[in-house]
Amino acid sequence: MSSPHLLTPEGKLAAAKKLLGLPRIVVICGSTRFMTEMNEADVRETMAGKIVVKPGIDMKSPHALRSDPAEAEALKTRLGDLHRAKIRLADEVLIVGDYIGDSTRAEIAYARSLGKPLRFTHPEVDPDA
Repeated sequence: MSSPHLLTPEGKLAAAKKLLGLPRIVVICGSTRFMTEMNEADVRETMAGKIVVKPGIDMKSPHALRSDPAEAEALKTRLGDLHRAKIRLADEVLIVGDYIGDSTRAEIAYARSLGKPLRFTHPEVDPDA
């Protein structure tokens, strides 16, 4: 008989990662104003042998595909949902940057509610420190 915790989706995911021999997965969070820093963190984490997931779209930079304000707002909502899925997938969360806005603060709270370990490139911005 399997352990009761393995019946949860989180337990099943953890067991599958272990069976597959996957390296730790780190999700990078933070304001997209720090995309350069996120890319550098991606390099460091990848070189450390981790699978890295991070924001794929910088909503702060103009792009022709986001020129319609209504479509851009809908995309922002979808991207928020996608990023929360990345947080659920990850084994740990790395917060990049020396500024924490509302979106990042919500991501931190979400990650903590899931019991995910968090690291900060700038620990002084941890809202719970």
